[in-house]
Amino acid sequence: MSGIGIIATLRVQPGKEAEFEGVFAELAPAVAANEPGNSYYRLFRTEEAGVYKVLECYDDGAAVEAHRASEHFRTLGAKLGPCLAGAPEIEKLSAV
Repeated sequence: MSGIGIIATLRVQPGKEAEFEGVFAELAPAVAANEPGNSYYRLFRTEEAGVYKVLECYDDGAAVEAHRASEHFRTLGAKLGPCLAGAPEIEKLSAV
């Protein structure tokens, strides 16, 4: 079984959590509606204040690139940027 998993760790500035979660609430349904190569895209809050993880599953590398290039990701991702306290940490996994 092929597939690519991604775990993105996002650190949000104090006081920006609600704004961040609101933008993500727009982004997740846009990914589901417009990206057939994505089978899972969900935000999780960790036990550490202001730290979130996005769990993502894609069919292949082309689906990952389609996600990054999508209009909804560029537009809504730009809205997430001011909420972040640093660059996202991306962990890429291969399905077994």
